[in-house]
Amino acid sequence: MNRISWEEPFCGTGNNCFRIGTDREGNAYIAVAGAEDHYVTDTREALRTLIRDIKAGKADHLLKD
Repeated sequence: MNRISWEEPFCGTGNNCFRIGTDREGNAYIAVAGAEDHYVTDTREALRTLIRDIKAGKADHLLKD
């Protein structure tokens, strides 16, 4: 199994924290902090695209009340 290098958690006030990790094989991982053994995985390129799209506002509709 690949060793995942997890980043520090990204947390919102009063919410669960998300962690992003990568391995040496070019995979990327997203998990809830404290539950890193239950993750979603894809390529680093997919993670890169996700982050760019979020930064570009393509997920802003998910934040509306």
